[in-house]
Amino acid sequence: MEVFIKNCAGLDVHSETIVACVLKGRHENEVYQETETFPTLTKDLFRLLKWLESHEVTHIAMESTGVYWKPVFNILEDFFDITLANAQRIKNVPGRKTDVSDAEWIAKLLRHGLIEKSFVPPVEIRELRDLTRLRKKWIGHLTSEKNRIQKVLESSNVKLSTVISDVFGVSGRKLLNRLIEQGYVDEADVEKNIHGRLAPKKQLITDSLFGTLNEHQIFLIRQSWRHIEYLESLVLEIEERINQLLQNYHEELQLLMTIPGIKKDTAAVIIAEIGVNMNQFPTSQHLASWAGVSPGNHESAGKRKSMRSIKGNPHIKSAMCEAAWAVSRSRNRWLANKYWSLAARRGKKKALVAISHRMLRIIYSMLLNKEPYKEPQLV
Repeated sequence: MEVFIKNCAGLDVHSETIVACVLKGRHENEVYQETETFPTLTKDLFRLLKWLESHEVTHIAMESTGVYWKPVFNILEDFFDITLANAQRIKNVPGRKTDVSDAEWIAKLLRHGLIEKSFVPPVEIRELRDLTRLRKKWIGHLTSEKNRIQKVLESSNVKLSTVISDVFGVSGRKLLNRLIEQGYVDEADVEKNIHGRLAPKKQLITDSLFGTLNEHQIFLIRQSWRHIEYLESLVLEIEERINQLLQNYHEELQLLMTIPGIKKDTAAVIIAEIGVNMNQFPTSQHLASWAGVSPGNHESAGKRKSMRSIKGNPHIKSAMCEAAWAVSRSRNRWLANKYWSLAARRGKKKALVAISHRMLRIIYSMLLNKEPYKEPQLV
């Protein structure tokens, strides 16, 4: 087989050790091979760096297993061309597996150009990705706490959610605060704390707040309420830091927000997950496949079998599905008409993934050409 890289190394990374195998030489009959094991402490990673430099290594490959590759990648990325490989695609023949043989196998595949690089965004995008994912996690906890309060209220026959659409809106929060402080809410409290369109519902809201809350249930609500206030303060801090990082991507942010169904938070997630340099992906189809919104291929003996979508990046997939659902609710939009046309034939879930696929390919072209979204003409 043809040799593409003269001096390369394969790393088999674990939580406590790293097995490194160096291969040097242009021809198979004169290959120099050396293998060494290093601990994963920071000082040992710098020793690994010097060891690789002493062998004049230019390219490195390692598996993207868990988070163990990240500290290794952070230290070595400025000195070598690093290929982060999908572990599923570089498996060795089973039956003779050791750490040394794994490192040697990775080095051999890299030497002959048989490893496809995984997408690793630059440092700024990686930091933005960490923040958007953490924000999503905190918002999930917020929703859980709100549901817990709703459950306690329903258990005590407080039917506020049947009268107010958003119990945690401005008026709902004021009423819940009064309920937590004094254990009940009378008609005067309701009249003082409701606003706008809720004013005609004053008597109905008063009746809905008449329940059987006891001291134990008030204590449970108070605990969840404090947790909600704390989580909301954390989300605000995260959003401030996200806004700071997004200042470097103002143009791309504005382009993404021209697409119907995509607002600032979703645009931030898209930038954090796929970056702004679309040259990382050969085509828009590659990007859609990487995100997990493309149909799978399973053909045997000339028969097409299951075409369910493949596994991909779950964060960008969920963000695109949310955007697709949002655009489906809009009127006189090409994407919305496409969604309902597909939903009538294939069902809403498949239509949702199909529109996500279409939107992601549109995003690819927009970011590649730096052009805003243009609404196709309805036929």
